[in-house]
Amino acid sequence: MTDIRRTLLWVVFSMSLFLIWDAWNKHNGHASFFSPAPSKPAATAGHASSSASLPSPAAASGSATGAVPAVTSAVTAASQKVTVTTDLVKATLDTQGGTLIRVELLTQVDPFDAKKHVVVLDQSPERLYLAQTGLIPAAGGAALPNHVTAMALVPGETALKEGADELKVKFESAEVGGVKLVKTYTFKRGDYVVGVQHEVLNASNAAVDPQLYLQLVRDGNPPPGESKFYFTFTGPAIYTNASKFQKVPFKDIEKGNASYEKSADNGWVAMVQHYYASAWLLGTADHQAREFFTKKVNANEYSVGMIVPLGTVAPGASKAQEARLFVGPQEEDKLSALAPGLELVKDYGWFTILSKPLFWLLTQLHKLLGNWGWAIVALVVVLKAAFYWLNAYAYRSMAKMKAVNPRVMELRERLKDKPQQLQQEMMKIYKEEGVNPIGGCLPIMVQMPFFIALYWVLLSTVEMRGAPWLGWITDLSAKDPFFILPLLMTASSLLQTWLNPTPPDPMQARMMWIMPLVFSVMFFFFPAGLVLYWLTNNILSIAQQYVINKRLGVIGK
Repeated sequence: MTDIRRTLLWVVFSMSLFLIWDAWNKHNGHASFFSPAPSKPAATAGHASSSASLPSPAAASGSATGAVPAVTSAVTAASQKVTVTTDLVKATLDTQGGTLIRVELLTQVDPFDAKKHVVVLDQSPERLYLAQTGLIPAAGGAALPNHVTAMALVPGETALKEGADELKVKFESAEVGGVKLVKTYTFKRGDYVVGVQHEVLNASNAAVDPQLYLQLVRDGNPPPGESKFYFTFTGPAIYTNASKFQKVPFKDIEKGNASYEKSADNGWVAMVQHYYASAWLLGTADHQAREFFTKKVNANEYSVGMIVPLGTVAPGASKAQEARLFVGPQEEDKLSALAPGLELVKDYGWFTILSKPLFWLLTQLHKLLGNWGWAIVALVVVLKAAFYWLNAYAYRSMAKMKAVNPRVMELRERLKDKPQQLQQEMMKIYKEEGVNPIGGCLPIMVQMPFFIALYWVLLSTVEMRGAPWLGWITDLSAKDPFFILPLLMTASSLLQTWLNPTPPDPMQARMMWIMPLVFSVMFFFFPAGLVLYWLTNNILSIAQQYVINKRLGVIGK
């Protein structure tokens, strides 16, 4: 039984070393075992021309995944940039295609410069992240207005006035193939969702069968400030009622083997990164046919989107399609109200089923306490209380192991050349004292999924950005500026090791002291909220373990 416990400890330690080694590889720009090597920044020229890639017309089979011809027109130097300001966003639109090329979130402070705001969409030499739309003609039909077509801004307000609830910004194209496209953006007060109406006016003498595409184009680089010590998903996502939330890694698009549902009468597409997301949603009415696609646009540039058939537009007639574009923080409650499954862009990974109720409980505690730091402390207290008796069983088992440890050590020294007899004598001692050698491990392993799920809640929750706790902790999403919490966490981990029974094997005993120090290295770079969570858990565990050890009289043994 001791060997089983020893094996479990070595597995945990080996996996920890492997994860640290993998993180170190990522930190130095090498390939990770779990994710692709960091992408190289795309050239500036590539950013300028990449916005010209256009999905092809749907094939006769109804699939939008065929060849994607490149429209080689570069961004027109003479295109006009239009800045739109509301209470929440400062958006920049380009008259070339009426494309949204920049979104600055006015309530989200840049973590590296407090005088700046977080920028999600962007078109610059360093970054590419755009929201594009346009029309695709039926197979064999004449070209139609798309996202590289020059459009004219219809005169009107570009700033949300005091007391106004919404602001409309309209673009009109010239006729292309006898068709004019009118694109109207509707910005609303207190809302990160922008309404985007596409009105198709057929001025030709023949009926047309256009399709509308809505796509998000992004470079494959991680967002600025991405940590080297923990991984969060960056890339496209597609949701349908049947297949649910499907992440599409950039590396799969690069290799041409991206797997996702290609068509449905519901669903949405998104680009996801840590804390923020963008998503194309159709109008509130569901059950409208759409096809999903992903594409490598250029070197280190990728797109995700959907194509919506608009039906036949007779000569002289018009047809409009409503869509919504979300660009903002991953505030779970607000996202879930926008579209089914949209809250899943806040990615909890495998632990979603546990993370969602834990997040709900965390928000309730925040409403009660008014501080996210104290809400974290309270949530750990609630979890420790829920698992009190399970922890008590584990700590009693550890205390008994600590109590019999001197006898076991004496046996190992006396019978070191008789391993079979040594095992028999050890089992006899364990049986006499009612000790289960793995009794301290199993209860803790049962709880691990809950604490890992809470870890992902704290890592993913955008509300932690800029949220203070007390004193020197002014941002729970940033590392402790003075490393006080990581030092306390290290000390608490070493104290826990002292309270645990000393392994009979000297090498294992040394490893038990080295492990907390190795783990602590990572915590010096973790967000303060995560460190506060682990520190609180350690302190409560130490308190419970100390009381049990003292009752059994094994303190200091």
